[in-house]
Amino acid sequence: MRFVLAIDEIQKVPRWSEVVRGLWDADRATGLDMHVVLLGSSPWLMQQGLTESLAGRYELIRMSHWSYPEMQEALDYSLHEYLYFGGFPGSASLIREERRWRDYVRGALIHPKIEKDILQMTRVDKPALLKTLFELGCAYSGQIISYTKLQGQLQDAGNTVTLAHYLELLSQAGLLAGLPKHAGQKHRQRASSPKLNVLNTALMSALAGYTFADARNDRSHWGRLVESSVGAHLCNTAFDDCEVQYWRESPDEVDFVLTNSRKLAAIEVRSGVKFTTPKGLDIFAGKFNGTRLLIVGEGGIPLAEFLSYPARYWLE
Repeated sequence: MRFVLAIDEIQKVPRWSEVVRGLWDADRATGLDMHVVLLGSSPWLMQQGLTESLAGRYELIRMSHWSYPEMQEALDYSLHEYLYFGGFPGSASLIREERRWRDYVRGALIHPKIEKDILQMTRVDKPALLKTLFELGCAYSGQIISYTKLQGQLQDAGNTVTLAHYLELLSQAGLLAGLPKHAGQKHRQRASSPKLNVLNTALMSALAGYTFADARNDRSHWGRLVESSVGAHLCNTAFDDCEVQYWRESPDEVDFVLTNSRKLAAIEVRSGVKFTTPKGLDIFAGKFNGTRLLIVGEGGIPLAEFLSYPARYWLE
């Protein structure tokens, strides 16, 4: 008989990998056909307890925020509902009561992620700074902002190294990413200003103060939701060697750049009227030969179609 044992939040067990390895080896020695599924809040948090090599003993299966096709098929979300309410299936029953929905996202999703998954699992010298950075990142989602400007927006901001580290913690927890600039050289990428992007647009909507109707009526805010949704989708599905970046050489800009070290795709997101190929795409293609140019939204790939395929699909 075959058994399956699933353990959630494994990262909360100190030195969990040593225990797992010992039990796994014992099961194999006695012929026990046990399949073990270990679940954790993020790869980074699980890595904290990975003190023992498990080489050859596991298969890594990444699970991220729910995609638009998953929310549409399972919960009958429309595209507009997905853009605003995001990919949290647990909150779906509350979207007709928006105040309850916002309270749920803040209290049951954001707060535990920061307080338990980050602050209790790693050393953070300035927890108030990390929380404020997250809130500011939601407000600036879809925008490129320098660490110097971030310091000016935050009280007791510390240095840029601290901000970059906290931004990485938020990214590993599935909350907020800081996309690097595509520059061809790694040291130039690390020194670049990040493009902030929430990893689930529910986080942005829950903190923004816009109702669903207000957000749809504000073209500027809705455009940021659309772009943030595309960015979140790319980040959540860019596994293996696929990397999500942006590009800017003032005044020209490309919203997102996908690269896997062999191929490039430059992506421009449009949520308004039809446009010809944006100037930024043409200039980027002139600098980087062989780039695949993509326009998402009006005049290009329909948004629903783009959100239905993982990031690597657009590099093929």
